[in-house]
Amino acid sequence: MQKFIMHLDMDAFFASVEQMDNPELRGKPIAIGSPHKRSVLSTASYEARKFGVRSAMSSVHALKLCPHLILVPGRMERYKDISNQVMAVLGNYSPVVEQASIDEAYLDITGTERLFGPPLELAENVKKDILNTVGLTASIGIAPVKFLAKIASDLKKPAGISIIEKDEVESFLETLPIEKIPGIGKKALPRFHSFGIRFAADMRRFSPEFFKERFGERGLVLHAKAAGIDPTPVAVGGQMKSSSAENTFGDDVCDPQILKTWLLKQSERISADVRRKGLKGRTVTLKVKFPDFRQITRSKTLAKRTSNSDTIYKAGCRLLEAEGYMGPIRLIGIGISNFEDRSRQLSLLTTEETLDDDKKLDDLDKAVDKVREKFGTAMLTRGSLLKLSSKVKGQ
Repeated sequence: MQKFIMHLDMDAFFASVEQMDNPELRGKPIAIGSPHKRSVLSTASYEARKFGVRSAMSSVHALKLCPHLILVPGRMERYKDISNQVMAVLGNYSPVVEQASIDEAYLDITGTERLFGPPLELAENVKKDILNTVGLTASIGIAPVKFLAKIASDLKKPAGISIIEKDEVESFLETLPIEKIPGIGKKALPRFHSFGIRFAADMRRFSPEFFKERFGERGLVLHAKAAGIDPTPVAVGGQMKSSSAENTFGDDVCDPQILKTWLLKQSERISADVRRKGLKGRTVTLKVKFPDFRQITRSKTLAKRTSNSDTIYKAGCRLLEAEGYMGPIRLIGIGISNFEDRSRQLSLLTTEETLDDDKKLDDLDKAVDKVREKFGTAMLTRGSLLKLSSKVKGQ
């Protein structure tokens, strides 16, 4: 039986949601971001992309490319709600669905022909179903392996469908630029070019050992992908690997207390995120970026997993304090990861008092979540965070 993996990617998702909800924005170049000099766009509409505006571009640069660009603040809760509806639609077509991000997912549609017809027919029905459900378009790629399905979904954007059949893989790889292969980034690209490797097929002129010697185990994976081999399965209910938040400051910040206040705000945000998903993480990571764009990350693995905002915040503060004075800081962020083991294993040092303290913290967080869910996030705000807006302005 031939294997078929489908990758679905919503078209300019955040921008499309805003245009759908606000008819005045339709047909106009818009981007999600703010006019702040340090703001970075999260996405742009196709009307804006015609001017060269792209995600991860500074809003200042984007406005130079497209002076009439309309900047719209993001509404993450709205995007999440629509994303959940899209994923529910996908679940009607395959029991094997892996959500890769808020606006994309993989489906293993092998053997679904009897129910939904051939892959192209299934893809067309999925697109129609999503359009009827949420009013938005999606692009779809289908291939025998996962990474090629993702590449295929980008070939006919927006609202297109591309299929790479098994007997077409070799010819497709002949003209596939190596930078399209996941794992080959901008830094590694010149090294591949130095070997005369510009297309995926070029890599097959070399042995797997050649790449292992130069790139380690990753080299073997890249060599296999260049031959169209990708054993990575579609993971049912794919669990997120981390949750993080970061803020770029309008003016560089030196004051440790202001930095810690931002860490507190971010810790509350990511702790609420992981609690919604029923997860607890064990590794806290601090991210700091300097005015010259130099960046450092520092991580701390906790004794046990947590979803508590205070625990995450205090770990982040300890990481920050351990670095000492670092001078002006452009960006600070915090994240939590290491969710793999969902079971709770008690330490020999765990006492009933410790467990009781943990439960109190969990209960407090859950109570705050319920209030904010019902009345809005502004209903309950820490006193230290109320002072934040008067001290710094970030995004």
